[in-house]
Amino acid sequence: MNTFTVSFFGHREIERPFVIEQRLEAVITDLMKKKEYIEFFVGRDGEFDQLASSTVCRVAKRLEYGNTALVLVLPYMRAEYRDNEDSFHKYYDEVEICEESAAAYSAAAFKKRNRLMVDRSDLVICCVERKEGGAYSTIRYAERSGKSILNLADDKNFSDKM
Repeated sequence: MNTFTVSFFGHREIERPFVIEQRLEAVITDLMKKKEYIEFFVGRDGEFDQLASSTVCRVAKRLEYGNTALVLVLPYMRAEYRDNEDSFHKYYDEVEICEESAAAYSAAAFKKRNRLMVDRSDLVICCVERKEGGAYSTIRYAERSGKSILNLADDKNFSDKM
């Protein structure tokens, strides 16, 4: 089976959530219709991550496709996950704790986890509206790594211009 892998990255707060959600839904729908099997890697660290996760679940349910896996990638064991493991596994198809980043201190753990997600990805979908912060830094890494990147915040990539 050919697996296509997508990672999501974005700022903790997004400026135009309805526009971004609409674009995200269109992109995810298109991917699910065209790809044999897709693994979607996501964190749980802000508005964009939550939007990406819920959109993947909604589109997969609407299309009734079993060709996806939504994978939560945590930088280290978190109390929220440890205390609610059953709930996490009901929502996400898989939960990974990134061993490579678990030993790092908090800020470095996120950076290391994000880079490992990029390294494993065929496509990086992001919502980067500002040239600062962890999401921007991760996208710069993805560019240097030669990854395909789709920035949902970049109006020139879309015709909706809402």
